[in-house]
Amino acid sequence: MTAPWHVTDALAHRYASGAAAEPDAWSLEKHVEVCGDCAVRVSAAVRAGGSGPTLADVRASLLATVRAEPATAPRRLGAGARPSDGPGLGAGGPALSPASRGARLLWAVGPALRGAWVVALLVVVAAAVGLAYGAGFRGARPALLALAPVLPLAGVAVSYGRHADPMYEIGVATPSGGLRLLLTRAAAVLGVCVPVLTAAGAVLPPVTGVPGAAAWLLPGLALTLAALALGSFVGCRAAAATLAAGWLLAVTGPVLGRSGASAELARYLSGPAAQGGWAAAAAVCAGLVALRRRSFDHLETR
Repeated sequence: MTAPWHVTDALAHRYASGAAAEPDAWSLEKHVEVCGDCAVRVSAAVRAGGSGPTLADVRASLLATVRAEPATAPRRLGAGARPSDGPGLGAGGPALSPASRGARLLWAVGPALRGAWVVALLVVVAAAVGLAYGAGFRGARPALLALAPVLPLAGVAVSYGRHADPMYEIGVATPSGGLRLLLTRAAAVLGVCVPVLTAAGAVLPPVTGVPGAAAWLLPGLALTLAALALGSFVGCRAAAATLAAGWLLAVTGPVLGRSGASAELARYLSGPAAQGGWAAAAAVCAGLVALRRRSFDHLETR
């Protein structure tokens, strides 16, 4: 792991004077939310700068106004509300209804569930079912199982990052941004892929030697977590593209290009050894994501 990042005196002075680059300013503002020492350093730099006297006057005026007002008892918080929730979440206002909470969650996962990715997913599933029942193509089930683990990667690639999300810079700067927002959108992608692909695999005609419809779940989870881990270094789009290309070259191509596709696919997806390996890989990637969680608090530079 790299050493913890902190605001230097030079960066604090550049920020106070308005000379800091936009990505550096965003990173600084996000960092001081959780680092008291850096917040003190930046505050001192701002007070020492040209805007210091103006800020001092505003502070003095605000304190004088507060002291002149009569003290009032704090309003009672609603059930289950936290003081940090703010107006409308229990601080003297009505709690959010389930519909409002659902709307906020839908807004958060929005980029993961809109655009061409969902359409492409449905087209792949419809094509597999159509080829199996309309054209009698017996390779539809192996083909779908071979492609299923990489389909969530496309959803992850278009759900987060400066290339995919127009609100990316704002989201990174909020307390709910970074890894938390990325995991929410990755979960939304899996929430669509898992039922759709598993149900499609279950309705396709069975083929001797081909794994069951749920055999792709652990490989798909491992690849998704690997994309998040690698994305902490190179960005989500590059990470998803790299892993998808590697899977297509190493697994899908050989499986679809050989006559013994069933046995080859079973070697990758089914059996205690294969599933145990994918489970171990998923655990390792999840640990790496946890170790690299702070990297998602900074703007992508690629």
